[in-house]
Amino acid sequence: MSAEKDIVCAPDDRLKTECAPIEKIDSSVKALAKRMLKDMYATDGCGLAAPQVGELIQLVVIDVDYSGPEGKNPYVLINPKIIVADGPEREFAEGCLSFPGISVNVKRPSHVIVQAQNLDGDLMQYEARDNLLAVCLQHEIDHLHGVTMVDHLTPGQRVAAMRDYQQAVAAGAHPGETSVE
Repeated sequence: MSAEKDIVCAPDDRLKTECAPIEKIDSSVKALAKRMLKDMYATDGCGLAAPQVGELIQLVVIDVDYSGPEGKNPYVLINPKIIVADGPEREFAEGCLSFPGISVNVKRPSHVIVQAQNLDGDLMQYEARDNLLAVCLQHEIDHLHGVTMVDHLTPGQRVAAMRDYQQAVAAGAHPGETSVE
């Protein structure tokens, strides 16, 4: 299956589902993380959560530093939890592989601390402030709890965003595109 076809797009119910914690980091979890990274890179994403590929478990991959095949700096987060989300709210134009063709302005705390296991089972801590990583951590962890970027909008903004999304898909938008020319 191609990366593009692998991505679950709205309004799929899996994107609104609370994901189960991962009890054991085994070969299937490692294979899924590898597949998710491949899909994320192939669609020019900077993050991808397991429900976006149809798996309802708490697994996220992120690489906000990607600059081509030689410039990869991926993070794999298992059972991530936001420990701190504070600082002044910042508005950021977010795109999402599950909502091809659009981006929406979302306000989020500017500082975040996240704890998660890595693929070796080690507990890791990630801290980000006023940057893409801070946004991406919150966006991807939201996915694990059935929350998408449009859920952060007012009802009127959500209606407009979904209308734009439907028009973008009808015009041929694919995962990884934030606008259709």
